[in-house]
Amino acid sequence: MRRPIALTRLGLIAEQVLRAFWPLWTVLCLVMAPLLFGWHDNLTIEAFWSLATLSILAIVVTAGWGVYKMRWPSRDEAVARVDAQMAGRPIAAIADQQAIGSGDSASEAVWQVHMARMAERTKAATVAEPNLRIADRDPYGLRFMAMLFLLCGLLSGSILRVASVGDMATATGTDLATGPVWEGWITPPAYTGKPTLYLNDVPQGSVPVPEGSEVALRLYGEVGALTVADTVSGRTDGLGSASDAQQEFVVTQTGRLEIMGENAAAWTFDVIPDAAPTVEVIGDLEVAALGEFTQHFAAKDDYGVSSGFATITLDLDEVERRYGLSVVPEERDALVVDLPMPFGGDRDDFDELLIDDFSQHHFANLPVTMILTVEDDIGQQGVSEPEQLVLPGRRFFQPFARAIIEQRRDLMWSKENGKRVVRILKAIAHRPEGLFSNEVTFLRMRAITRNLDRYVTDGLTDTQRNEIVEAMWDLAIQLEDGTLADARERLRRAQERLSEAMRNGASDEEIAELMNELREATDDYLDLLAQQMEPGGEQTDQPDQGGEGTEFTQNQLDAIMDRIQELMEDGRMAEAESLMEEYNRLLENLRMTENQSGQNGDGRQTPGQQSMDELSDTLRDQEELSDDAFRELQEQSRRQQQGQQQGQQGQQGAQGQQQGQMQPGQQNGQRGVSQEGEVGDQSGEHSQNGQGEGSNGSDQRGSSGDGDEQSLAERQEALRNELQRQRENLPGLPGEQGEMARRSLDQAEGAMDGAEEALRDGDLADAINRQAEALNALRNALQSILGALAENEQDQEGQGTANGEGAPSSEPARRDPLGRQVGNTGQLGTDQSLLGDRDIRRRADELFGEIRRRSGDLTRPEVERNYLKRLLDRF
Repeated sequence: MRRPIALTRLGLIAEQVLRAFWPLWTVLCLVMAPLLFGWHDNLTIEAFWSLATLSILAIVVTAGWGVYKMRWPSRDEAVARVDAQMAGRPIAAIADQQAIGSGDSASEAVWQVHMARMAERTKAATVAEPNLRIADRDPYGLRFMAMLFLLCGLLSGSILRVASVGDMATATGTDLATGPVWEGWITPPAYTGKPTLYLNDVPQGSVPVPEGSEVALRLYGEVGALTVADTVSGRTDGLGSASDAQQEFVVTQTGRLEIMGENAAAWTFDVIPDAAPTVEVIGDLEVAALGEFTQHFAAKDDYGVSSGFATITLDLDEVERRYGLSVVPEERDALVVDLPMPFGGDRDDFDELLIDDFSQHHFANLPVTMILTVEDDIGQQGVSEPEQLVLPGRRFFQPFARAIIEQRRDLMWSKENGKRVVRILKAIAHRPEGLFSNEVTFLRMRAITRNLDRYVTDGLTDTQRNEIVEAMWDLAIQLEDGTLADARERLRRAQERLSEAMRNGASDEEIAELMNELREATDDYLDLLAQQMEPGGEQTDQPDQGGEGTEFTQNQLDAIMDRIQELMEDGRMAEAESLMEEYNRLLENLRMTENQSGQNGDGRQTPGQQSMDELSDTLRDQEELSDDAFRELQEQSRRQQQGQQQGQQGQQGAQGQQQGQMQPGQQNGQRGVSQEGEVGDQSGEHSQNGQGEGSNGSDQRGSSGDGDEQSLAERQEALRNELQRQRENLPGLPGEQGEMARRSLDQAEGAMDGAEEALRDGDLADAINRQAEALNALRNALQSILGALAENEQDQEGQGTANGEGAPSSEPARRDPLGRQVGNTGQLGTDQSLLGDRDIRRRADELFGEIRRRSGDLTRPEVERNYLKRLLDRF
């Protein structure tokens, strides 16, 4: 044990040294850090000796405190430390003496065996680790702070700077007075980010210096022994003596700095001028549908841009001076907005976006001049080229709302237009039929007109004008975006707004927003048609297909709207208007069939559409079967957990009772329990007590499980046979899409066959995986069939099918809340919207969160958690 005890004793010494001398090490680190940075070179001799005295005193005090607290550990303490970490403290045990039983041979024999065992244990003695934690003595972590300062000094400073301490320590007042010596520093402006230069370390010659740098010189020794001459400061007034002990000035120009006398030195300062920042506009102005504009710009500066702003002024020469704009406008201040600056990173060279909305400003929709200005830290400015543009504002498509906005603009142009605006508003409201969407807007119009008339008569003030202007804006918004109770009217309005945008030209953002409005209006209109239909009525021979027919028609409408948006974004407005007319005709045909069932046209379907309907039914049946299999898997796992718990309880209750068979009377009230204490599971085996037929629990549960799995397997077999029939009756589909559909159906049939086999074997987890493969293959087949039918329609030169359809060749893929493609008619078991008016994205996030929570719940069966993890990996 010599080696473990010796090493343990060294560890104890380390503990004592650390606990006693950590303050000394902390002080040493704090003293060394500023020396490495060379801070002492900037101190006066008095300040240097003051700090040196304090440092020496702190070192002496902490060293004395450490010597006082230091306790040299003995060998016995090391032995006790080694003994404490072994079971039974064998080292202390072998040093014990037998207290009782001396002279008894049996007792002494037992004692000798005990001593031998303890001696054997001592051979396993190991080194005890020292406890080097002193957080209880340094709760504020002062030692870590000091070590951090020292590390920074080692990384950023220099050990060579410590050598200059000896020079200052040996220097006396007489030495400084008779030296002579000098020191100097060059400090660039803070915004440049450049470091301070110690002039004594700078070689003589040419030195690049940023403009605005400060030079500080200190001369030691007899006055007049050293003098300073410079041509870099450009000073003419307030010059002191060239031999002053302290001199400071700012570098403003290229020149020479010379220190004359003993240890003379000279440098040529090459001033680096601070260039003015620059800014430029990049690209064209982007305008959103509601008036928000986006302007891309780039700014650059040698040391970074500090701020910027955009100035927008009215370009009066470009204004078309007609109607209300013909009068002299009132004086308006320029519109000034701050330019966005980067939140992080440098501002030397960056690109940003100016995003704002001035729809309600008096410059909206008028010619303006926009100038961007940026500044640096010293106030230098960079200005962009004037940009001539029409300040974007919200575009109004409703004629009456557009007229209100025009009069609002005239009123803001000049109060002299007040009487003219009143006359026009009265003329508009003279015959309100067809202009106002409801009585509320008409009454608001009357109130605005009446108040403005009274204000103009009494003398219109700025406050009153602002009140009227705000009311007119609210009225225009209500007229433009007001709620329409009739879905047909809303759809008509959406069509008119889109047609107006086609004629007048619109940006991509406006097109996207108007298309979204058209889609929402179409959905409401189709919902209205669905509500007017009589579900299951006597007007159709196939009432179960009515909902599917309506669903297929809506998909065609979605595809048409997508195509219209593409054509408008590409600038092909003529084609977009032609397709818009076709879209209107299709909606009119839907209106004519609102009292019929969901069949298209004359009620007949093409072979391709019939195949899609049958495949969609198979897809829904397969989804339901997969859900049932998953529920059965959950139930099976739950039964296994309950069986294990009840088996443990039965095993405990069986203690003290007869072993073997149970009495028949007891089996009527208990589950059959095997000798291992396990409840009979879905395998259907009887318990090992030989009375399986008389039990009420395990046999019935097991047979029920077999029956369910057999039922699932039979359902899977029926679906596979039905899919085989549909694949054989699949009409000839042209092109690559048709071939892809056939391959997908083959894959689906193979996956169904594997799922059926797994169900018959009782492997529900594998069956669910194979069913998921079958569902994906069926969805791919449906999408491929849809693409093939669309290609066939294109080959017929745009002619409609027997249903009067004119859908484009492609439809956007639809997805369920988990992000899975459901094809064209592959629905989730209902013809209605899955979420109604709820936000689909929010619902998808909720589902994902619930799946993640359940997959991490360790109380759930492992099979279920593995299935949920596969869902997360896939989707």
